[in-house]
Amino acid sequence: MPTLSRVLAALILALSSVFAAIAPAQALPQLLVDMSTGEVLHENEAGVPWHPASLTKLMTALLAFEAIETGQASLSTPVITTANALAAPPSKMGFPLDTAITLEDALYLLIIKSANDIAVAIAETIGGSEAVFVQMMNARAGHLGMTGTNFVNPHGLHDPAQVTTARDIAVLALVIRSRFPQYDAMFSTRTVVHGQSRSHTNNELLTAFSGTDGMKTGYVCASGLNIVATAHRNGRRLLAVTFGGSSSRERGEMTAQMLFSGFAGGYRGTGRSITQVANRTDLAPVNMRPNVCGAGAASYTEARKAEFPLGLDGQLSYLIDDIERPVHTMSIMGRLRDVPLPRPRPADASTIASRFAMPEPGPAGDSGPSEFAPSGGEPFIPLPRPRPAL
Repeated sequence: MPTLSRVLAALILALSSVFAAIAPAQALPQLLVDMSTGEVLHENEAGVPWHPASLTKLMTALLAFEAIETGQASLSTPVITTANALAAPPSKMGFPLDTAITLEDALYLLIIKSANDIAVAIAETIGGSEAVFVQMMNARAGHLGMTGTNFVNPHGLHDPAQVTTARDIAVLALVIRSRFPQYDAMFSTRTVVHGQSRSHTNNELLTAFSGTDGMKTGYVCASGLNIVATAHRNGRRLLAVTFGGSSSRERGEMTAQMLFSGFAGGYRGTGRSITQVANRTDLAPVNMRPNVCGAGAASYTEARKAEFPLGLDGQLSYLIDDIERPVHTMSIMGRLRDVPLPRPRPADASTIASRFAMPEPGPAGDSGPSEFAPSGGEPFIPLPRPRPAL
């Protein structure tokens, strides 16, 4: 019979092989933050410039939340589909010209459907025009210390000058979760229903990783597949960012693995707060288009499968849960035109900056990150397991 020491040695070797197989050999930007303390538990290239894609809509949502907070708008404010909004490429709702919906319904469509026309309509409702709203976005980013971010539009459709970093997106997400918990349901809802139409979120973790309670995904060819996700388990609240996935499988599994490791104590932590992560303003934004949409996309995707096989048939997966998520049902208010907005519109960028100045989240121990407190009960936490081979 084998001795106990040999059995233990074999077990250790087997476990080492498993963990070696699931370790991501990649250089994509990733960031994991403890939402209670603001400490960065893990980061890789978090300050490298990247195209945000639809993660841009988090800033659009933040400005809408703040307009509601200050009484400049309300959840029942009409958001009207203009010709300018309808000119936005898909993904979009495509409502007829002058169709009005409530700002509440518009925000659900912005976050879950990621509708580009609705993003423009919200921008016009809050800012008076899309151009003024973009000024507001950049002013707000400046006050939050998002030094690696520049916005060109409110939806994230690709523009070479629309750029951010994983660090900046984490700051933005933390501010939203800290200051506006009343809107958590918008980020945790899976489906928006409009008549016979059902629009679903692309956030893989919401329905397959226990404890996930938000937030947003994004994709354009130049960015690859991006995500910022928040989750809570056993009294801990974590936020994860992953940029540049080659597939939804890779994006989801990479993010779920990072969260799982964070909850399991797999990271020692960096001892730094999110605001102490430096943005690389000396670099040009990475362009993923050749790898994601170009002639080399197929070979790149296969190479990524070899480097990061989690979630493939017969491989270990962290996306193993089957979670029911809320459904939001929206309705059309009617067809309206020239509805007066319930507040004065800011005149210039300096006025915008003063009106939207808010404290930025501070280092660990400050009042900013310590306020991050997602609600909800503690879910059952299953261990990751292999997917069955077909």
